[in-house]
Amino acid sequence: MADDAVRIDGNTLRLPGGVRVRFMRTLRLPETGTHELPPGLGEFPVRRVEDHADTVPAEWRARGGVMLPVYLREAMWLSFAGSTEPAALQVGVGKVCAVSGRPWSSLLTQDPQNYVTLPRQPWLDGVNSGKGTVRQFVAVPLGLGATVEGQVTGEEVWGGLQLQSFRLNDAELAKWREWERRRSESTRSVKSVSAHGAAPPAPGAAMAAAPASVARARSAPAMGLGVGGSMRQEVYVDDRSRGAWAREPAGRVFVHLVTPPEWRRITGEAPPPSPVDRAAYTRAGLPWFEYYDDAAQDVAPSDTLGSVRPVGEWLGDDHEPWQEPAPHQVKQLGDAPGKPVEDGDW
Repeated sequence: MADDAVRIDGNTLRLPGGVRVRFMRTLRLPETGTHELPPGLGEFPVRRVEDHADTVPAEWRARGGVMLPVYLREAMWLSFAGSTEPAALQVGVGKVCAVSGRPWSSLLTQDPQNYVTLPRQPWLDGVNSGKGTVRQFVAVPLGLGATVEGQVTGEEVWGGLQLQSFRLNDAELAKWREWERRRSESTRSVKSVSAHGAAPPAPGAAMAAAPASVARARSAPAMGLGVGGSMRQEVYVDDRSRGAWAREPAGRVFVHLVTPPEWRRITGEAPPPSPVDRAAYTRAGLPWFEYYDDAAQDVAPSDTLGSVRPVGEWLGDDHEPWQEPAPHQVKQLGDAPGKPVEDGDW
């Protein structure tokens, strides 16, 4: 029987419909120019809000979901590796669609497309803001107006990330499974390369447990996502009709972003260390990535998201030194779980 609950498996978020999402730490790109895909530097730790009901803010308990720790101006990308069946996944940043720039919706739309298709879309590094490019997800506090939510809606109410998955309808799923059965009988399975994840984790990225302390629930500094540098990445057009997908979502989850001090207070755990210096990473000769799928078509850029300004306009210039990767460092790439995560009112 299919599992209809959202669950955490290690640091992987599992949504109904075979969707797997990991939140990956990465190097922050400069806010000028267009760059290759930065590497993965290990996973963000993910915890259920319900497991810390006594120390999270009341509004977080009401929304349910999960939480993860991020530093101010830290960048992230979403990995969908391991997703097992075709799915449509909506990604919201402060309840603004990261693909279309439209308000969050419980319905799939194709004009404009408001979701990514899995497993064809291997990852998403930012908002769909240009032709063949995205602008990097970067964490910023609410209240400055720097988030995507603040710039698009004029308010900063929600923050965080929102995910919602849709399965194929029963008839389409049965056809796909039969096609997969026949394909597996006639071909040998080939182990694929994990692009972003091929890079080693940042030094010291493992979580260190800290003694739990007595803490009371209080209002935590709220974090959302703004945009940073631009990179070459396509958001692929769905080649199925809208009628191929189920009308109702299979599952959804609210992802709260927590500052490192609040993470320690809420969970009793030490947050991960600050991300590795990007110039040192490049000087060491470690890889950057380029991905291209010549059989897929890119979703048209969102005018709304294209006009979102980078967080540096609020937080000041990025003084961290930038060193362009050498050509040989750019790698060309080809084409159990715990208790259910509680959903809430959002």
